[in-house]
Amino acid sequence: MSRRRKKGTQRKKLRPQELERKLLKQFLINPKKRFNSKQLIKKLKLINNRDSVDYALEKLGKQNKLISISEGRYKLNKSFKGDFIDGLGTGGRSKKKLFTGKVDMTRSGSAYIIIPEIEEDVFVSAKNLRGALDGDIVKILASLKSGKHKAAGKVVEIIERSQAKFIGKLYKFPNEAFVEVNHKGIMFQVDVRLHEVEEIAQGNSVKLDISSWGKNDTKRLYQGKNVIDLGSSVNNDVVMTEILYNNGFAQEFPKEIEEEAKRLSMEITEETLAERRDFRDTFTITIDPETAKDFDDAISFKKLDKGDFEIGVHIADVTHYLKEGSALDDEAYERATSVYLVDRVAPMLPEMLSNDLCSLNPKEDKFCFSAVFIFSKDFAIKDRWFGRTIIHSDRRFTYEEAQERIVTGKGDFADEIQFLDKVSKHLRSKRFHSGSIAFQSEELRFKLDEDGKPIEVYVKESFDAHKLIEDFMLLANKEVAIFINKKAKGKEIPFVYRIHDEPDPEKLADFAAFAKEMGIHMKLDTPQQIADSFNDLAKQAEENDPLKILEPLAIRTMAKAEYSSNNIGHYGLGFEHYAHFTSPIRRYADVLVHRILDANLKNTYRTDKDKLEAKCKHISLQERKAVTAERESIKYKQVEWAKEHVGQEFHAYISGMIDRGLFVTLENSLVEGMVGFDQLNDHFILNGRLSAKGKKSGTVYKMGDKVRVKISSADLEKRQIELEYIDLN
Repeated sequence: MSRRRKKGTQRKKLRPQELERKLLKQFLINPKKRFNSKQLIKKLKLINNRDSVDYALEKLGKQNKLISISEGRYKLNKSFKGDFIDGLGTGGRSKKKLFTGKVDMTRSGSAYIIIPEIEEDVFVSAKNLRGALDGDIVKILASLKSGKHKAAGKVVEIIERSQAKFIGKLYKFPNEAFVEVNHKGIMFQVDVRLHEVEEIAQGNSVKLDISSWGKNDTKRLYQGKNVIDLGSSVNNDVVMTEILYNNGFAQEFPKEIEEEAKRLSMEITEETLAERRDFRDTFTITIDPETAKDFDDAISFKKLDKGDFEIGVHIADVTHYLKEGSALDDEAYERATSVYLVDRVAPMLPEMLSNDLCSLNPKEDKFCFSAVFIFSKDFAIKDRWFGRTIIHSDRRFTYEEAQERIVTGKGDFADEIQFLDKVSKHLRSKRFHSGSIAFQSEELRFKLDEDGKPIEVYVKESFDAHKLIEDFMLLANKEVAIFINKKAKGKEIPFVYRIHDEPDPEKLADFAAFAKEMGIHMKLDTPQQIADSFNDLAKQAEENDPLKILEPLAIRTMAKAEYSSNNIGHYGLGFEHYAHFTSPIRRYADVLVHRILDANLKNTYRTDKDKLEAKCKHISLQERKAVTAERESIKYKQVEWAKEHVGQEFHAYISGMIDRGLFVTLENSLVEGMVGFDQLNDHFILNGRLSAKGKKSGTVYKMGDKVRVKISSADLEKRQIELEYIDLN
């Protein structure tokens, strides 16, 4: 995706809802005129392509806001009132309207309501939720323009609860008992009958069902039943189960789902083989983490004539087993993703599928869906092919084993792996030259003892072997999306894209001002300059440790990547077309991509775009829930590790500051705790977010300063760590 534009002409593609509003506004301003997409693109100076504008016009026509008068030409429908178009139209002012959508909670207690027919989520404050919780289906009264939130409203009815089973902590008193539930950072209480919990110890974790939601206007009217004692609230298994449960995920599958999975068969018939390209005699390997149990991707390599060569990206053919409309498929869709906690996985698919039938185990014939590329001797892609295949992996490598062959050139298949590494480095260089951003957040890893307690916390090291796999997966994902786009030939084929918008200008300006005080000058005139500045920062941070605190802050300026049928490209990768194709064992988005791609290999197939977009919203929401659960498990394990190291000193750095103290992050483990100003015997005055100065001593503490601290306490229930300041390093 080219980002090179002249200064002063920076524009961005409009999201579908914004595009529809802008187009409709033009018709309202010119109620007697007729326009086609080409005229509107020129008049409004849009950079959206004609396909997206034609689709928006067609949609406005279906909504009876416009009338189609000839092929591609439209005029305003005079009966349309224009209530939501900036006060334009015969309606004159904006009216409130009822919508139905799904609740997406924030940690502040407020929420955004995801509504399929509206591109922008509707903001609802905590006081206007009426007791609705994350994932609930609600009816809201909303205006599409209100204050700083363009779309805001209030809940008028809770139609369907997303879950009615929770885990919480039991509190008992002489005349009452209740369970306090932490649901994605939102606390609420459920009343239970004293006689039902008389044998359960005070403070234990319990599982319960909600028997009554009360009047939906207070958090103390919830009633619970079927209370089950789980034991201590700080028991590891209980805590991890609670994290999954209260984020809407289950470790186990219903019995009928497990039974359906067991009935599946890997039988290879002549009929099945006839539909597949056979790669069983082609050199093929998998490269995965040492602890991996499911292998969902493999790489094949073959030399061709005249220096050309073929590389295949082979992905587990989940859709061969997961039939649309089956109970197994419905369960996978509801989960939408596997959830990776520190010590366990809540999989999207039963083990029979994820670790057996679909896993590309070595020395076994396996069904795949593949993207195969022919490269010239100078690494240019000459041809690509997509389709169903059968493979036979020659060897399963861990990342460490593959890295050893890249570095030393010794060991089995070392020549092939070194060549693949060379190709991946070429793809990577080309991607960064085109505007891909190099930021990678540091990933924590834990070494656990046999009881699951952390005995070591460390930052995952990224090898060339990791990047090799990443580069080929990115290639396959990008090329699949390009294939669908080209196949459309002017008429959109609804598809599941992985999209990533440009950074928010206000957040970006704040970050640039912050970075400037640390000696980093960001150029923000064009998207390409922004990408280049971020990449320069990443390079400097490799050599200058204090600058590493800027990387997570920079990532926060970015929009969150999500799934959508409306393609705006992927800013972070610099791709105009991008999808997720390579992990259908753990992501339902990839399952949808496989089905749509397969349907379009021989013929042209178009599914209902509105229904597909609703699925994209559900999958994106589940992904966010999974990320929350994963972060909660990491935080718990960090506090658990810190509890075993109370009294010990560590090297650390200042990573943030507020009025009452300094946030300090321990090196290597990334464990963060608070050093209160009250222990420093001075009154400190903050200079923005960068430094704090002692009023009496004149001592200055700055972001990124190296310090020496001691862990003074670690509270597992509150997930909090307190640190004692020793001195500056």
